[in-house]
Formats: sequence, C-alpha cells, structure tokens
Amino acid sequence: MNQIQRTAVLTGATSPQGIGIETARHLAREGWGIAILDLDHSASERVAAEIAEEFGVPAFGHEIDVADESSVATAQAAVAARVAAGELPPAGAVVNIAGITSPVDFLDTTLDIWNKIMNVNATGTYLVTKAFLPEMIESGWGRVINMSSVSAQRGGGVFGKVPYSSAKAAILGFTKALAREISASGVTVNAIAPGAVDTNIRVGSTDEQEAAIAAGIPIGRTATTGEVASVIGFLASEGASYLTGTTIDINGGSHMH
Repeated sequence: MNQIQRTAVLTGATSPQGIGIETARHLAREGWGIAILDLDHSASERVAAEIAEEFGVPAFGHEIDVADESSVATAQAAVAARVAAGELPPAGAVVNIAGITSPVDFLDTTLDIWNKIMNVNATGTYLVTKAFLPEMIESGWGRVINMSSVSAQRGGGVFGKVPYSSAKAAILGFTKALAREISASGVTVNAIAPGAVDTNIRVGSTDEQEAAIAAGIPIGRTATTGEVASVIGFLASEGASYLTGTTIDINGGSHMH
C-alpha cells in the first residue's frame, strides 16, 4: 500500500503525450493513489489500469465533463464510493489539468468559442475544486494544483489567443483568492504556468510556429512533460506545505517577473 495514503484526483490525464498522464505516473511513483477523471471514459479506465499494474497503487478511472456540474458531482461521488469501500485512500490532492484552446483571432471568435474555452478551463477548475475541497478541509490536509499558462502571464502567444489567455488568467485569480480564503485549513492552493511543452497540443503546428516558439525561449528548447510533472509533484508534497497562492512559471525563461 502506498506510503502517503492519499489519492490524487487528476482531470485531463489520458493523452499519451500529455502533462496529465505524466503527472499521474509521477505521483503514482511517489506512492499516491490515482483517480483519473476524463471526458473519455474508456481512456480513463485504461490509464488507471496501466498505472495500477505498473506502480502497484490503487487507481480508478471515471468519466467527467469538467464544465458540467452534474457530471462533476457524479464523478466525485464515484471516487467517494471507492474511498468508502476501501479501494482508494481519501482524496488529498486535486490537479486541474483538463483544458482546451483555439487558434482563432479575436475578431473571428464567436460567443460559443469564448464560452466553451472559459467553461472548460476556468469553470471546470472551479467545479472540480469545489467538489473535492470539503473532504480535504475536513481532514486538515490537501493540495489544489491548477493549470494556468504562460499565455496568462504575457497576454497570449503562438497558441494562446484571447479566450484561452483570459481563461488561464482567471485561474490565476481563482488560485490566489481561494488560497487566501482557506489558508488556515491545511489545504494549499497553487498554480503552474507552463510555457511551450512537448505535448500533443502542438501536433500539426507549422514550421513557422515552431520557429517562433524556439526563438522565444532563452534556454533554447521546450519543456518535457516530465519536467512539468515534477513541479506538480513538489506542490503535492509535504515539502510544499508553506507554499500557497503562488504561481510557478515553467517556461525556460520566456517570461520572467
């Protein structure tokens, strides 16, 4: 059985080249139980089964639409049922990774595009956090880790157009305000703001786009998903107990402040 005796709940953690799945593997390696919540139910179950087999930790997969309150409630109840049955440790961390973007310029956006991106990225972070936060507060220990973006810090970029940058900036405000509100509870709330990462979000990008990305990174390369996952792992650890309401930039020096 794992040493931490807590479960990390992750959204958007099934993409083979994604930050989410690498984070799930990193936390499982550290001994966490894993709950994979994703829009693709079969993928969430498959990834959970693979993690359980490889790392010997309890893992569970369930469908979720992070932008839909009833879907989030159903997923939370499913995790809680596994905890009650002794099949998962209690939830100790929520890692909000699920997100979408759009390459559309502002004047070409529609309200539907704006709402979809805001709902998945910002509202989804709110709904999932709200669903799992009470039990962590009750236990006196927990971690909320939110996925923002360098686009929120510098006003967009190659892939971060206005709706996406706005949603990711909202996550930064949410992180700070919630951290302040629950600071005495034993639950910390932090965000990460990655720059360019070697994930499948860049599949199909043009040579010009890739060149623009590389030109803006002083270190001279994009991040690996493992490098991002290791920062999330630190924020989930006991060693990060005095860190709350902050955003950690992971961008190779492309944005400094």
